[in-house]
Amino acid sequence: MGKEAVDGRRGGALVPLFSIPSRESWGIGEIADLPAFAAWSRKAGLSVVQLLPVNEMADGQSSPYSALSAMAIDPIFIAVRDVPEFVESGGEASLTRQQREQLDALRRSPSVRHREVRELKAGVLRHLFERFVETQWRAGGPRAARMRAYADRESWWLREYALFRALHAQHDARFWKEWPAPLRDRDPQALQDARETLRHDLLYYEWLQWTADEQWHAARRGSTGVAVLGDFPFMVSRDSADVWSRQDEFNVDASVGVPPDAFSETGQDWGLPLYRWDVHEARGYEWLQQRARRCAELFDGFRVDHLVGFYRTYAREGDRAYFTPADEGDQLAQGERLMAVLQGSGAAIIAEDLGTVPDFVRDSLNRLGVPGLKVLRWEREWKVDGQPFKDPETYPPVSVAISGTHDTETMAEWWDNAEPAERARAAELPRLRAAGVTAESEYTAAVRDALLDTLFAAGSDLLLLPVQDVFGWRDRINTPAIVNDENWCWQLPWRVDRLEQQPEAVERAAFLRRLAESAGRLG
Repeated sequence: MGKEAVDGRRGGALVPLFSIPSRESWGIGEIADLPAFAAWSRKAGLSVVQLLPVNEMADGQSSPYSALSAMAIDPIFIAVRDVPEFVESGGEASLTRQQREQLDALRRSPSVRHREVRELKAGVLRHLFERFVETQWRAGGPRAARMRAYADRESWWLREYALFRALHAQHDARFWKEWPAPLRDRDPQALQDARETLRHDLLYYEWLQWTADEQWHAARRGSTGVAVLGDFPFMVSRDSADVWSRQDEFNVDASVGVPPDAFSETGQDWGLPLYRWDVHEARGYEWLQQRARRCAELFDGFRVDHLVGFYRTYAREGDRAYFTPADEGDQLAQGERLMAVLQGSGAAIIAEDLGTVPDFVRDSLNRLGVPGLKVLRWEREWKVDGQPFKDPETYPPVSVAISGTHDTETMAEWWDNAEPAERARAAELPRLRAAGVTAESEYTAAVRDALLDTLFAAGSDLLLLPVQDVFGWRDRINTPAIVNDENWCWQLPWRVDRLEQQPEAVERAAFLRRLAESAGRLG
């Protein structure tokens, strides 16, 4: 569909792919489940679905913002049920008793058990790959021809990725800096020898990506009428195919994060490597161009994570903390060069411009026509007595109205925990006041719907609502700076292929459609 798919006034839902499993899924939302969510969205008058990153995570990881690759789709999202070799072998009847028991337990789990899902799928997918090699690859079958065409087309990232993954597995998933020196330092002969020795494994990792790609494009075709937005993480993990293959473009001894601010007295250290911006610039920002190209191939547009970091990156290295570039003029020039790279992909982009963002960055985004986020609870006249809320109807068209993000508390939690003075100020918003909402109002369905009505009326061309806020749920996707078994594991309470039969989901779809019609957001 492309950039034009998100032009004009539209409404959309924000949901992680892992959160929308169907009855046939293997304990996690899968690529093949996207059309079912898109169908419900269309009935709700929503024409955009915003996903979190679908990049491949390391074993044991559940955060989509720490990836093994900036380019690869995580095989955990492959729908095994749709792999032809699985169908040919008898489907679930071909699984061992232990595998069927594991699958049943994962399907019954109320949340995503990433490690167990990955282990089960990895074993089954490896078996299916061997069947593919036997029946298609060696026989020169039609599916083998399609895979060869894919591998040729995507070789610009796929070859290095497959080699990294094979070497990573060979070395027990150890950080690449702990590999033998010739492989760590990318000695050409050592790499050539590895390609020969690991040829079969390289083919396996390429097959996984081709399988994911085939399913991805089938799901996009099945999501007619809905634009799909992706998420462009600021950085990948130190232990990633990208950093290993482009070592001089990153400083792995420094760590990216954010300085102390109103949200954190100590700031945040994300443990991600630092861009060597001078090297990237000398190479014409080749890697960022490639990432933008890849996102544009998969999505109609994408959210640029940690937008301010592209203008000025905050890093810690030893006892030193600093911004790079250091000078505001250089920060502005660099940021606008990088925005040009991302805009040059042809995809629509929106900026995650939350937190401490200098005025010159916001001015730059306005000049470039890049919409930033307007989170209702934070859009206030901070320099005016009483700090009243800004009426969303005054938000500029080139912006994204949003009730919250995957990192924030839900709208229900915010209302529950807000101080009386904050609630009183919010209740002054015209549509809340008209609905009878006061500072004393508990978070009821009426308050939820008044807040939704207020957001739909926003002046912003694009409205995005985390699916929890549509229903008034309090379940979070992620609580920043906390590592536990709950983050990044939330699922819908119903299977996504039953949404259109669930009375609550049917009622929500009808309500949202009325709001979309009234606000001119049917797209």
